[in-house]
Formats: sequence, C-alpha cells, structure tokens
Amino acid sequence: MKTIKTQPYIPEDIKIEELGENRITISVSPFESGYAITFAHPLRRLLLSSSVGYAAIALKIDGVTHEFDSIRGIVEDVSQFIANLKNIRFSIKDKENDSSVELSYNFKGPMVLNGKDLVNDLTDVVNPDVYLATINENFELSFSLTIKKGIGYVPSEEIRADIPEGYIPLDAYFTPVKRVVYDISNILLEDNPNFEKLVFDIQTDGQIKPLEAFKDAIAIMYKQMAVFGVDLQESNAPSRNTEDSGELKTLLMTLSSLDLSARCFNCLDRSGLKYVGELTCMEENDIKNIKNMGKKSFDEIAEKLQELGYPIGVDLSEDLKATFSRKLAKLKA
Repeated sequence: MKTIKTQPYIPEDIKIEELGENRITISVSPFESGYAITFAHPLRRLLLSSSVGYAAIALKIDGVTHEFDSIRGIVEDVSQFIANLKNIRFSIKDKENDSSVELSYNFKGPMVLNGKDLVNDLTDVVNPDVYLATINENFELSFSLTIKKGIGYVPSEEIRADIPEGYIPLDAYFTPVKRVVYDISNILLEDNPNFEKLVFDIQTDGQIKPLEAFKDAIAIMYKQMAVFGVDLQESNAPSRNTEDSGELKTLLMTLSSLDLSARCFNCLDRSGLKYVGELTCMEENDIKNIKNMGKKSFDEIAEKLQELGYPIGVDLSEDLKATFSRKLAKLKA
C-alpha cells in the first residue's frame, strides 16, 4: 500500500566535490519525483543570468577615435585589441566600493602585454596569462578603462550614452559563471525507486568561487519567491495602519525566504513553523526546546531575526499579535 503523505520529503544529503580551482559538483538527494527538475532549471538560469561579475565597459586609447581605427605602434588593430581585452577578467579589490573603477595605463615597447600587466592597486586579473597585445620598439601605448560591476550581458549600444566623450563602448560580459550543467537520476529510498538525485556541475572564471555563486543563486530565488509569502488577497487591499503595511508583512515572511541553512530550516519545518512571526512570538527557551534544535541553528535564527529588527524575545504590541494570529489562521486554514 502506498504511504499517504501530508508534505513532500525534504532532501538531507548534500555533497560538494571540488574538481578544480574554479569547478565543483554539488549533489543533493533525495527529492520527490519531479522535484529535482523543478529546482534545477531555475537555479541554472539564475547562475548564468544573475551571478555578479566585473567587466570593462569603456576604453579610451590615446590617438584613437573609433573601434575600427589602427594603432601604428602595436601589432593589433583596435578591433583585435578590444576582442583580446574582452577575454581579460577583472576583479575590483575594494569590495566595499566595487561598483565602478577608472584605470589608466602606460606601457613602453618592446613588450608583450598580458593580463597580469593590468593588475594594480585597484584591480586584480583572475586570468593573468591572457594575451592582450604586442607593443613595438620605441612606441608608448597609453589607454584608460572603465570597469563596472554587473550581471548578465549588456551590449555596447546600451552603454554608449552613459560613457564620457572619447571612450569606445564595449560589450560587457559580466557573468562570471562559465558553465552550469545538471544531471538527474533515480535513487532508491525505503524500497521506493522513484526518488531523485540532482547533481550540479558548476564552473566559474575565477571572479567568484562556484559555491559562492550557487549560494547567491539560492538567495536570489528566495528573495524572488518571498513576495508570495504573504496573504496575496490582503496585500492588494489598502493598508489601514503602519503595522499592516510594514511590520505585519515582515512577520508574514516565510522562513524559506531567510536563506537559512538546510539543517536549521528542516528543524523548523518539521516542527510546523512556516513564518517569521511564529518565531517572534516564542520565548527563547521555547525556540531552544524545538526538537533537534542545536546551538548553531539557534544562533543562526537569532542572527536572522536580529537583522529583521525582531530579536528573540521582542515585545510585540497586542494589536500586532492579534492581527498576525488572524492572518496566520487564514494561511493555515
């Protein structure tokens, strides 16, 4: 007889294997039948389209007026120089102020110019051996670059209006993820052969580590889905007060939107807890006494609630508690 379930099985087996400096596999199992592809496809899409990277968006070369010009003192013409430049992957060193940086360079020939020659106090180059140009003897090459932080691909036509006069706009390939493939296979769980194992193979260009890119994609998915974590019918109605429009929405955020570790989330989920407000209404000891709640998971929860402005033990107003309880009852009805 087939077991009757009230909720799908939550995967618990997660393994990460490094295949190289910037390549890993992540295997997750067991998924219910059909669930692996549900997560695999959007995560692959987010990894390729929404991972943050850096790219040169504008170039100015002394004595050059457009991208089809030539430079007498180097082997390459401007179009080939630009093509080579696009292969160089930059990283801004100051992560607190890494949205944009302006760089100026001056090189005297004869020399072979590679990516490593563009490293300075402001930027790193993650592929230093990439070839850029060959400078002839008795020639001095001076050029400036604008490096920006972004996601995806932005064509030069969309950049042209935002760069200073005299600069050549460049197609901007921000995406640091070079390759994402996934494989789904059936596995046996408790005599049921229809469970699934999902394996991601992720490779980046070095601007970001593959595991970091994967975690970022998960966080983006949580944030995108968090909009559905409130009563949609009520959210379209005019707000009556500050608690309805602000505080209540925070309390009605789903725990799945908090980017908790799998162990911590599973502990709460198995206890029937789904929303932030349920935790804020609990005393510290009540949370600690949740089955399988370890110190690490408790500290993680405390940190997340603190970030939201609702530390454990916060004193909520009676009106807010009552309103939340009514909304919660509707959501769980």
